[in-house]
Amino acid sequence: MSGSVIYSAIDLTDGFYPILMRESDIPLTAVSTPSGMLWEWLVMPQGLKNAPVTFNRMVTHVLRPLRAFAPSYFDDIFVHSRAEDGFSAVDVYLRHLRKVFEKMRENKLYANLKKCVFCAPEIPVLGCYVNKSGVRADPEKISSICSWPTPKNQTELRQ
Repeated sequence: MSGSVIYSAIDLTDGFYPILMRESDIPLTAVSTPSGMLWEWLVMPQGLKNAPVTFNRMVTHVLRPLRAFAPSYFDDIFVHSRAEDGFSAVDVYLRHLRKVFEKMRENKLYANLKKCVFCAPEIPVLGCYVNKSGVRADPEKISSICSWPTPKNQTELRQ
């Protein structure tokens, strides 16, 4: 990702709902409502133990053809572009973004626009920042670590 000049971070929302439950697993999701009705999930609900892993596997599979410029991590997609083959970085970036949006539309994946970052020189990735120069730590995280008190004995060190 470093070496690119334009970045986007796309945060997916409600990601479990496009995943259909296996027919044999639907009865395992049954809950009884206060009115006595039985409710069974036909799509993957949030809260199942394997839901995050299943969702990550689905997103990775969907974006596999685009992984050269759009790696993903659970509900985050990181798009990065640079000039290539006589096209400007902006042209390449728009082409990349269009391909990602097409895959999202085909697979009913939706973005949380409040958490997305588009056309930026730097994006947050897993507690760090990535830009054309490489990776740097988040200054807020560094300052909070630096403000920790220095342990004075073994007991304080273990805490």
